[in-house]
Amino acid sequence: MKYRSVFDIIGPVMVGPSSSHTAGPVRIGQIARRLFDAQPEKIVVRLYGSFAETYKGHASDVAVVGGILNYETDDPRIPDSLVRAKELGIDVSFIKEKAIPEHPNTMEITLLRGDDQIDIAAISIGGGVVRITKLNGFPLKLSGENPAILIFHKDAYGAIAGVASTLAANKINISGMDVSRIEKGDIALMTIETDQPVSDNLINAITKKENIIRVITLSE
Repeated sequence: MKYRSVFDIIGPVMVGPSSSHTAGPVRIGQIARRLFDAQPEKIVVRLYGSFAETYKGHASDVAVVGGILNYETDDPRIPDSLVRAKELGIDVSFIKEKAIPEHPNTMEITLLRGDDQIDIAAISIGGGVVRITKLNGFPLKLSGENPAILIFHKDAYGAIAGVASTLAANKINISGMDVSRIEKGDIALMTIETDQPVSDNLINAITKKENIIRVITLSE
């Protein structure tokens, strides 16, 4: 893992005792909320490894819920985020998992509202730096630090090229790209990080392309 500056090692200005166990969960919660793009009615957080052992003492529980409520890492409301979630009618539950994760600071979040649901897995690397490693079962490599487009599409010839050519035609530079699939020929997830924000008009154009199922945007 390469840090961009000494501040990534020290960590951000924050409420809480630990950049990896407090600021990291805030950012994971923020990304989950941005991917879900709605206030959830139910939050389920599964904690692994070090998170499972220390999540109350290090305020990881209030931190991740604060992130889902769109609080920043230094928001003084973070310690009361569970109370606020209850006031908003959000059902919150935490599950301590015994499985040994690949990374000690691992959590999984499920957000639900009506028939809509999103499942993510994420790790907190340190210094407030995080990675989203799964989205709805698809392997993922996403930091949430750059504009990104997540595109669910049919695993078919030309789907990736069609999206890439559309971005190029609109002078959008791709800074990172990853494609994952669970089964060949079924549904795949294309993750594209860009140097520039992508407009709603361009997103609509991509959505209308052949073999595209759903597009999620993640702005800075």
